Amino acid sequence: MSQSAQPAAAPWRTPLIVLLAGCLISLVGFGVRSAFGLFLEPMTLAQGWSRETFALAMALQNLFWGLGLPAAGALADRYGAPRVLALGALVYMAGIFGMAASDSGLMLQLTGGVLTGLGVAFTAFSLALAAMARAVGPERRSLALGLGTAAGSLGQVLFSPLGQGLIEALGWQDALLILGAATLVIIPLAFILPGVTKQEGEPLEDLGLAAAVKEAAAHRGYVLLTVGFFVCGFHVAFITVHFPAYIGDLGLDPAIGAYALALIGLFNIAGSFASGAYGQRWSKRSGLAGIYFLRAIAITALLLAPKTETTILLFAAAMGILWLSTVPLTTGIVAQVFGVRYMATLFGIVFLSHQLGSFSGVWLGGYLYDTVGSYDAVWWAGVVLGLLAALIHLPIDERPLQRQAKPA
Repeated sequence: MSQSAQPAAAPWRTPLIVLLAGCLISLVGFGVRSAFGLFLEPMTLAQGWSRETFALAMALQNLFWGLGLPAAGALADRYGAPRVLALGALVYMAGIFGMAASDSGLMLQLTGGVLTGLGVAFTAFSLALAAMARAVGPERRSLALGLGTAAGSLGQVLFSPLGQGLIEALGWQDALLILGAATLVIIPLAFILPGVTKQEGEPLEDLGLAAAVKEAAAHRGYVLLTVGFFVCGFHVAFITVHFPAYIGDLGLDPAIGAYALALIGLFNIAGSFASGAYGQRWSKRSGLAGIYFLRAIAITALLLAPKTETTILLFAAAMGILWLSTVPLTTGIVAQVFGVRYMATLFGIVFLSHQLGSFSGVWLGGYLYDTVGSYDAVWWAGVVLGLLAALIHLPIDERPLQRQAKPA
């Protein structure tokens, strides 16, 4: 079917229904993945693995999430998100089931790493966000992106204590099987999303995917946004995977680790809403610079303060506000500058940088812990990177790109 002959939207597929389905996809997909850090200690103890073995699997998961997302975004932009999300849910489930059955480090890295990472990529909340952005007008787009991101955080709130409870009640293997089965909920939700690849009333640009990517690569602001998003991945992935173990090393109750992850998700609901509202009215680049600067301050405070339960929970709350609040602003800049036609693809490329940062943070955390017995060097690296990211975002030009009209 040509782009000029898009089918009419089903009358029941209202913006509210699309937003609800997109939020639920984000909740399940991100929520399941956010619980993986809780399995570090029980799996390594049961299997006799080092922390680096588990960390490498999670690092590969983040890497293949990043490598797979541009392809998933391109397929979603061409064929619509529903089919891509449904396929991704099956791959996601298979990866987690394989993770539960792993009896060697290599098997864990292939299933919990490569296969699960591809499943996460093809069920990524950014695909749902792109569909949500097309369902609303530009005047409400930033708020819709904030809503979808907040739903992912709610998934973290729900699945972190759920995952810990399943581990304690059933053991880590059965807990993984239940989480894997939960990803299948994404399939019926995916087919609620519209299959069209443009927003109602939006003129189609005669660019083509390759030309759109080339145009973005030549845009200085897009390059800076891509480089800066590396830091977000470094922070988020390191904390997600290693924070529960870090808390255990401090001699605190392991349950505090689950509470901390849940608290991050809870406060990020507010942070994502606030970020979306901020981006609707003020400069998105300034908001991103402020978020990265405040992350550096929060990590410094954690390292210098006494290590008590109160300190851990306060840090979790502060990081929660700043956690995924980068996403509405980052996706918002992509949509604002280039439009929504190839939003999933262009954000997928930006997100690849995020996942390279995730790989670095997760693997480096495990490697340095096994080498020197401490996470401190990685925490301080996070401080430096946060400050650099704050500076990188300031020169970004977020004005809509002016394209010359093509003759008929």
